[in-house]
Amino acid sequence: MTPIRYAIAPLQPEAHLFAVTVTVDAPDPAGQVFTLPAWIPGSYMIRDFARNIVRIRADAGGAAVPLTKLDKQTWQAAPLAADAADAADAADAGPLVLQYEVYAWDLSVRSAHLDTTHGFFNGSSVFLRVVGQDDHPCTVDLHAPTGEAYADWRVATALPEARGPGGARRYGFGRYQAANYDELIDHPVEMGTFAMASFRACGAQHDVVFTGKVPNLDLQRVCRDLKQICEAQIRLFEPRSARAPFLDSNRRYVFMTMVTTDGYGGLEHRASTALMCARGDLPVRGNAETSEGYRTFLGLCSHEYFHTWNVKRIKPAAFVPYQLAQETYTPLLWLFEGFTSYYDDLILARTGLVSTAQYIEMLAKTWNGVLRGNGRTKQSVADSAFDAWTKYYRQDENAPNAIVSYYTKGSLVGLALDLTIREKTGGRKSLDDIMRALWQRYGRDFYAPGATQRGVTEAEVHALFDQVTGLRLGPLLRALTEGTGEINLPPLFRAFGIKAERVEPGKPSAGAALGIKTRNEEGWVRVSQVLDGGAGQAAGVSAGDLLVALDGLRLAPGQLDKQLARYRPGDAVQLHLFRRDELQVLPVTLAREPAMQYKVNVEPGKHAARTRWLGQ
Repeated sequence: MTPIRYAIAPLQPEAHLFAVTVTVDAPDPAGQVFTLPAWIPGSYMIRDFARNIVRIRADAGGAAVPLTKLDKQTWQAAPLAADAADAADAADAGPLVLQYEVYAWDLSVRSAHLDTTHGFFNGSSVFLRVVGQDDHPCTVDLHAPTGEAYADWRVATALPEARGPGGARRYGFGRYQAANYDELIDHPVEMGTFAMASFRACGAQHDVVFTGKVPNLDLQRVCRDLKQICEAQIRLFEPRSARAPFLDSNRRYVFMTMVTTDGYGGLEHRASTALMCARGDLPVRGNAETSEGYRTFLGLCSHEYFHTWNVKRIKPAAFVPYQLAQETYTPLLWLFEGFTSYYDDLILARTGLVSTAQYIEMLAKTWNGVLRGNGRTKQSVADSAFDAWTKYYRQDENAPNAIVSYYTKGSLVGLALDLTIREKTGGRKSLDDIMRALWQRYGRDFYAPGATQRGVTEAEVHALFDQVTGLRLGPLLRALTEGTGEINLPPLFRAFGIKAERVEPGKPSAGAALGIKTRNEEGWVRVSQVLDGGAGQAAGVSAGDLLVALDGLRLAPGQLDKQLARYRPGDAVQLHLFRRDELQVLPVTLAREPAMQYKVNVEPGKHAARTRWLGQ
């Protein structure tokens, strides 16, 4: 097969423009069609990346070729041959060359960003697909921006370097290659001046890249800690061979992190991950303290690395192949995101990067967070997964009252299943065995040459739990994933020496609650969400209101909780607010927090069971 040849260059970093070229040696004689994905795997929302294409043109043999736009993300070049008899003339015209510019100003892990300090892109947001030639090999020439100011720029990507003339040297500009379009867009690229270090985990090279100023960043500590996380996960899935899954088609894994003031996020890829984190979350040389922010960063890295197995290779059947032009629905994200969210912090506990007490505290935080949202009583995690496109990824002011997170509640589903399996089998089986079975049957050979790619169905997932454990888990699994009842964790915890004690909210000594969420906005307190059953909803407070005063005292940003702490549930107050620039005075009877909360502690005893679970 003739390769599709791509090239991308920072055309005007100051104008945030990438220039992209696609060269097709054997275009469709009837008129080659090109299309850009509408979404990126791992982020389930239509993003319409094609809206960022600001100029596009085509030529063949130096002559312009007209383009017709077929829909919001698809173009068709005019035929190079009027009919089959003219195919030779079409070949003589030379390859079809498509040139276009992409506006790149989305500082996130999902799309593309370019300025005079760095460039970043996911292939799904910049590389048009050559329809009908998806399985052709691809090359991509990565060009440096012109000018002395960019002389020190380098490239970070897990894309394999192309061999032969023009082939890139590691971390250099030049030619890279991919087996097909799917692989091409599954390797994000970072370019600029970045801090970098490497480590080996189970013999596989892992590179760590940080873009952005981080004074005294302790890169050695980051590598040391990530090494433990990576090795623990590799051995979880491959306890005998301890072989990393990306070694078949790549030589390394790359953690690439954009550092900002308060950023957070991650997106998984088959041999790398794109991350964002807050500068203050990263460790400082000479300071051995493990801050909560650094634990959060390690948990994020653990989460995205676990996806190397769970969703990048073990996939729901609906994702094989990806249909990137429109939404693709699956109810299984509780497994692919929820279980990953369960394992991300569990791996930190098993490696000793957090203590048992800290891990139990993290579990309690997740559990109580789920309980605070009334959406858990209205939506199952399976429905949350299916509706991710329209609800979870497009949350509005009513989200806490209407939806549940398949990440957080899905992690509790994983926790409940893991503890149940361990307790009922006397520790002989666990959720680890389920994940290994999924890997062996559906993931291990997913990208192997000549292998038939297939994903796992919902029915196969349910059957697997019973087959692997020897238990009848179907009713419990359906109740946890398709129901809206509470997950009964206290008795499960008890079997592992953990006490979960329900704490009644709103005790006389505690502050009263309005049952709202707010944000600071230019010196005002803006209501962002009003929770079901709260005092604010009963009084008529609405999302978007600007709070002015509580009982005659001005409400300054950050002061609402302090002022509420002076009252008790049942106290009557007046709330002054602006709605559509009209002043309103609402009588409010302050209430208790409506959600249940639990205090979770480690108790003496059950050491063996707890150690098998947490590895400590």
